[in-house]
Amino acid sequence: MRKYGQFCPVAKSAEILGDSWSLLIVRELLLGSSRFSTLQKGLPRISPTVLNKRLGELEENGVVLKRRLNGQRGHEYRLTPAGKELSAVVEALVVWGMRWARDNMDEGDLDVTFLMFDIQRNLKPEELPSGETVLCFLFPDLGEFSQWWVVCNDEDVDLCYQDPGKDVNVFLSATSRDLSAVWMGDLGLATALAEERILLTGEEALCRTFRNWFPLSAAAPVPRPTELERKGPM
Repeated sequence: MRKYGQFCPVAKSAEILGDSWSLLIVRELLLGSSRFSTLQKGLPRISPTVLNKRLGELEENGVVLKRRLNGQRGHEYRLTPAGKELSAVVEALVVWGMRWARDNMDEGDLDVTFLMFDIQRNLKPEELPSGETVLCFLFPDLGEFSQWWVVCNDEDVDLCYQDPGKDVNVFLSATSRDLSAVWMGDLGLATALAEERILLTGEEALCRTFRNWFPLSAAAPVPRPTELERKGPM
């Protein structure tokens, strides 16, 4: 843990939350992840060793509570009251990050694994027909992880990167950059569909209601700074 040697509350907070991955772990816990394996899905580039270490540090500092699951193997992780108070901090970072921290996105930031996990947990199964619906996402620009399947059974939504062997109801094809841009609100969905940067094929009713069951990221509506805001007062 970093020590800044200052009594300033910003410094003391940064000592707890300033290490790599700590705030993202809090983000995932706020979004409902509670198992180690689920946290890994939301943080696909973290090593198990580092995740375990960061969870331990957050537990030591009263941010996270770890407890054994009754009648099951493993543990679950929950935010303490102190951890839950970070919700406002994370929400403020979402807004600030959408406005000021995303101008220099490079290929290394296009994490399709995280994108698909975020789509899985935000998809609206209540807008799909009852019973099973299978969606297949195709990323022609990728070699590895170029195909993903989302299997919806009423309220259950499962994500697979290996073919589950089920009939697909809708295929969605887009580059990882374009779908990420749509998801985050950088590229309008209507524009992406009109320009065929997103291609939908399959059952007509599901394609027609795409906008209903495929929501954008909760961060997408954050307004971007105007040119006047970027330049500041003259």
